[in-house]
Amino acid sequence: METAKNEGHEKNWESGLMILCGLSLVAGFTLEHFFALPPVYHHTAWTLAYLSGGYFGVVESFASLRKGQVDVDLLMVLAALGAAYVDHPLEGAMLLFLFSLSNVLQNYAMERSRNAIQSLMKLRPENVSCQVDGKWELQAVADVQPGTLILVRPGESIALDGKILRGQSAVDESSLTGESIPVAKQIGDKLYAGTLNQRGSLEYEVTKTEAESTLSKIISMVENAQSQKAKSQRFLETAEQFYAAGVILFTLGLIFIPWKIFDEPFDRSFYRAMTVMVVASPCALIISTPAAFLSAIGGAARKGVLFKGGVHLERMAQVKVLAFDKTGTLTVGKPSVTEIIPLSGEDEENRKQLLRKLAIVESHSEHPLAQAVLRKAKAENLEVPEPRDFHSIPGKGATATVEGSFLVAGSLRYFEEENVSIPDDLLARCQTLQDEGRSLILLAEQTDSLNLLGVVAVADEIREDAAQMIAGLRKRGIERIAMLTGDHPRVAAHIAAQLGIDDVYAGLLPEDKVEVIRKLQAEGAVAMVGDGVNDAPALATAHLGIAMGAAGTDVAMETADVVLMSDNLCHLVNAFALAKRSRRIVAQNLIFSMAVILVLVISTLTIGIPLPLGVIGHEGSTVLVCLNGLRLLSFKV
Repeated sequence: METAKNEGHEKNWESGLMILCGLSLVAGFTLEHFFALPPVYHHTAWTLAYLSGGYFGVVESFASLRKGQVDVDLLMVLAALGAAYVDHPLEGAMLLFLFSLSNVLQNYAMERSRNAIQSLMKLRPENVSCQVDGKWELQAVADVQPGTLILVRPGESIALDGKILRGQSAVDESSLTGESIPVAKQIGDKLYAGTLNQRGSLEYEVTKTEAESTLSKIISMVENAQSQKAKSQRFLETAEQFYAAGVILFTLGLIFIPWKIFDEPFDRSFYRAMTVMVVASPCALIISTPAAFLSAIGGAARKGVLFKGGVHLERMAQVKVLAFDKTGTLTVGKPSVTEIIPLSGEDEENRKQLLRKLAIVESHSEHPLAQAVLRKAKAENLEVPEPRDFHSIPGKGATATVEGSFLVAGSLRYFEEENVSIPDDLLARCQTLQDEGRSLILLAEQTDSLNLLGVVAVADEIREDAAQMIAGLRKRGIERIAMLTGDHPRVAAHIAAQLGIDDVYAGLLPEDKVEVIRKLQAEGAVAMVGDGVNDAPALATAHLGIAMGAAGTDVAMETADVVLMSDNLCHLVNAFALAKRSRRIVAQNLIFSMAVILVLVISTLTIGIPLPLGVIGHEGSTVLVCLNGLRLLSFKV
């Protein structure tokens, strides 16, 4: 906090000196040209302009020289002093003023990029209503510990991560996930700091401290990301000192060669050299990359897309091969009932009776397929009483007594092993369902033999927007798309065919996914998209790891290079679009900056443009580059 205050004071001090320099510049010009006063008056104004406008440049120059480096600040200070030496203090003061103004504007622009995510902090209140000895009392958020019970009323912000114990409501989570539609919340659901409770009072138990909350991790992640520079930015910063040294040597050549060899007047060659030193300075070039990447990172973070550094944003634009984990990424990740086929006739009543009986048998099972059946029964408001004599048959099924009947639920293979009679038409239908990637649960009643009652099909369904997402990625330059899954090859092939995926790798363990990623890397830069848990090794191996739907998932945040807080697949497409747009804007900035330097240098050496015009062209290009980069703050992610 103290560091932030010091930085704020320094920025205010820099702005104040810039204003003082401008006022002194105007005063010096006015006193020299409009008042018949002794020279000491306008000389004093020029001196004040130089001291105020050049203060930070001198400080930065000495700091660089102590490290054995030469930077742009030194070039500007030398050029201003050179202008004063040849009796052009107005041009030197104008240079220092515009250079100071340009730095202030750059700092403002970059600060907007760096602080974009900090707006989330305003959503978190400083105090919350906590239960203490049976009474609700206000406590500072920083003092609240896990296990504390908090009350949040309609319209209030949620201060800390937690789990709902009482009440139900709709919560606006757009600040974290970028999703504008409120999320329905009920008992047992998670709440995240920085989100907004819209309807209904909620009582929830705190699960994480303020520092450990999802919101705090996001802010920390973005702050760290902004310190991780892109490869192009690191190159330009390294090249700056060599370029600046080269400019100084070139300037010295422009001073002494025309003067000593061609007998040109010293003042003329010196003035031209100072102008070249100004226009050749790489200010706009150096700011080109961070102006764009920091804006992109900050703008994307506010919409739930977190890049862990400019290097990852730059790398995403280079990806040609994209590998997806299937479950929870291309599919919903939660099995659901898709078909109910009673043998007694497929009318609505028979369908409900078969589902109800199967739900009763499966009510004590923790298997994902059993849970899918129970969710379907609950959705249809079916009564599911407790079964008697429940018994699980590992890997095969379960049995239970339901309302006096002994029922058996199991897989098709189990029933075939038990030689249960299955009608040919139903068997053919079961085969078709399995080819489509469905898992089957058969239900039978035990009398003298097992009498089949019907079949329920369950599947992890493809996300509604998956096909649209695949098409969008191809439009944005992804040349090859692969799917990696531990599922059965037949299921994987069916899903891949529906989505138009190029390569399918099925039956994989986590270590197998790593080998597939290494194989794909032979074709170009590879990005891996997964849930960040069992996919962590593959995410770490790929050139770029992308975790989806990672709100509150610690493993995903720590492993991936890019984190999509929402499971909305459109955000993935837009993240690639943002990466491509960022690369284009960086290219625009670099080409524009180099073109301005080239034009100004050639113009100075040929037609001899005056120093003030060179200063305006140089500083103007720097400001334009910053403004061009700032456009990424509002990119639609």
